[in-house]
Order: sequence, then C-alpha cells, then structure tokens
Amino acid sequence: MLWNLKPQARAFRYVGHKDVVTSVQFSPLGNLLASASRDRTVRLWIPDKKGKSSEFRAHTAPVRSVDFSSDGQFLVTASEDKSIKVWNMFRQRFLYSLYRHTHWVRCAKFSPDGRLIVSCSEDKTIKIWDTTNKQCVNNLSDSVGFANFVDFNPNGTCIASAGSDHSVRIWDIRVNKLLQHYQVHSCGVNSISFHPSGNYLITASSDGTLKILDLLEGRLIYTLQGHTGPVFTVSFSRSGEQFTSGGADTQVLLWRTNFDELHCKDINKRNLKRLHFDSPPHLLDIYPRTPHTHERKLETVEINPKLEVIDLQISTPPVVDILSFDSTTIKENSGRNLPDKGEDICGYFLNPSLMSADCSAIAMKNKTGEFSDFPSESQRSIPLAVTDALEHIMEQLNVLTQTVSILEQRLTLTEDKLKDCLENQHKLISVVQQKS
Repeated sequence: MLWNLKPQARAFRYVGHKDVVTSVQFSPLGNLLASASRDRTVRLWIPDKKGKSSEFRAHTAPVRSVDFSSDGQFLVTASEDKSIKVWNMFRQRFLYSLYRHTHWVRCAKFSPDGRLIVSCSEDKTIKIWDTTNKQCVNNLSDSVGFANFVDFNPNGTCIASAGSDHSVRIWDIRVNKLLQHYQVHSCGVNSISFHPSGNYLITASSDGTLKILDLLEGRLIYTLQGHTGPVFTVSFSRSGEQFTSGGADTQVLLWRTNFDELHCKDINKRNLKRLHFDSPPHLLDIYPRTPHTHERKLETVEINPKLEVIDLQISTPPVVDILSFDSTTIKENSGRNLPDKGEDICGYFLNPSLMSADCSAIAMKNKTGEFSDFPSESQRSIPLAVTDALEHIMEQLNVLTQTVSILEQRLTLTEDKLKDCLENQHKLISVVQQKS
C-alpha cells in the first residue's frame, strides 16, 4: 500500500502478488517501488494510479528482502533458496547470483558506494561480498543466534546487525572488529535503521518496543512504546526528521525526531569523555582495541504516544485497489530483446514525470542558540571577542587532543604487533635450536 498523508490521508493498494509481501523499497529517485513476496517473485511498480508492474522470476523459494543501489541501477534480492541475486534496472534483467550461505538468507543490502553487499542468513553468518569480482571478501559469524536484518552505516565503514538473540551488534569492516554490542531488548530484534548522520540507530523488536541508541556515547537514550505487539520494521526518512514503524498490530506509526536539535559543539564536548586510553571504542575510533560492553544500568526515556498520536484509522482514509496490468515477466534465463543504452527503457519505468528531485539539504539551524549557555552582555565580565577567541582555542585543543588519542591507539596497536612478532621469532629460534 502506498500512503499519501497530505492534504488528506488516502492510500493506493497494489494487487499483484499471490502471497505475503515481505519487503518493499523505493528507488533513490522515487520513480520505482520494488517488492518481494513469498510467492517467489519480485515486482517493480510505478507508484501512480495505474500501478503498472514488472515481475522478476529467478528465485526458487520465498524472497525475503529487496534493496536498490544508491544510484538506482541495480537491485539485490535475498531468498530462502540460500541465494542472493543482483538485477540490472537499466536493462530490466537478471545479472548474477551469489552462493555461499548454507541456510535461508534473510536480508541483503548494498553499501552506500555500491561496491559491497552485506547479507545475513540463518546459518549464523554475516557475509560481505565484492560486487566487482562477485566473491565473498569477509565473513562474520555468531555462535549464539542469527541476524534477522543487517545494514551499512551512512559512510559505509561499519555494519549493524539485528540479532535473534535479542542483541544489536556493530562491526567495523575496515579492521574486522566488533565495535559495540547492545543487549537492550527482551526479544529478538527484527529491524534496524541508521540516522542519516550515522550517530544514532533505531531498533525494532518482537518485545513491542522501539529503542534509539546513541552510537557516539554507546548508550540507550529512548524507549518508544507505541505498538501493541511485535514490531517488524522501522526506517528513518532521508532527512532524518521522521521515522516510521510497522508491527503485528496492523498499525503504521509515524514519528518525529529531535536529533537535529543537538548542536555539534555539544557532541564535541561529549566526545571528550571517551578520550581516555582504555575507554570503550566508538564508531569514530580508527583502531578499536576491545569490543564494546554495554552497561546494564541504562538511563533511558520511555515514550508512550498512545494518548497523543492521531489515529488515522478513525477517519477511514479512502483506499483505491489497483490491479497490476500490462506486466512483463523477467526470468533468470530471459531471452527477451534488450534495448540499446540510448533507448527509452521499458517505457513506463523511466517516466520523467515520476522522477523526484534530489533530497534537499537539511536547513541550517539558528545560530542564535550557540551562545545560549553564556550570560547576557550586561552580566558579562569578559568581552565577547575574548570569549569567542577562547572558545575557538578550546575547539582547536579538542581536535588536537582527539588526534593525539588516535595516534596513541595506533602506536599501541603497532607495539602489540611487534610483541607478537618477537614472540614468534623466539619460538622459531627455540625450535631451530632444538632440532640442531
């Protein structure tokens, strides 16, 4: 279903799949909508009143997830047939499959630059694939449970996994280290979503709650209680100002965030708390030393919106049923004639009228609040210019302190490696001496 909330709530219901729809996603331009279903097919829809669609058939089992690349040229699908498949959106055809998982694949996502794919499976592994050579380049395993959902952070350096063992893990794929481990839910975690800034992560769980994690401080900050049953999915908007959640209670809740109200100077002040040498690692650290251990004593704010949220079910929004027609089927071994690169591909799939503009930049915040913590000019004993100069000097000192801390960690890592080399050298010398 495609919802339009302004000027009044209404919805289009697209009919075409023959079984449960498991995943949907808009293309980056918003002119296409991809859906996966337990009927073993993937469909591309035109999000308008006509609802034309194209059907992809290549999987031999239910399809669990769909995901567009950031440029909209490729689509990756994950299925219970233990495979991951990549499709070309320009020519509307199947490209290749990735086979290494030994159990159902629950999710597959492109990295922001489109060069990597991360996937999670019920074989208790998370695999990272190189789209250039189509090989598995990294393998993360968990002996406790399997990941229900996995995704890259906005800059593509880390991945987060939502575990069936009630946990959320964040890995740094540059050094193959576990950065943070959160055990904040009482049931399995079904979905996660990064804030566009990369500083926050929201989780959806079968315990009926949503939780928002501050990744810079490594702690839980909000617990949201709006659903009356398991929450299956959650997603931030592209601007980060809103997010939505859906669950077993047949409700879709729309939330407004307050993350943009936090000034960057406040974040820098908070980062000073983690400059101690043995402090737990965070996403901004280059070489984390040890996995993050989440403290049991949580300081969190619980929010229950039931008394304030507007229930749009009461107004009975009109729903228009749209039957899919003029659909084409694309199979793995399709023999259809492919259009040349300069042609209008598949007609309606690149309708210029449906192509939305790029996401507008987030509006700059009012700078008058920067000095709200300082006394007024009549109460000030230090001139404003001196205060500004001191504040600038403090910011530069903060940057230098953080740089020294990172260099210190690099040196420590190098020392550890040298110690290992020396120990191995002594062992080899002793072995040689014994043999001689």
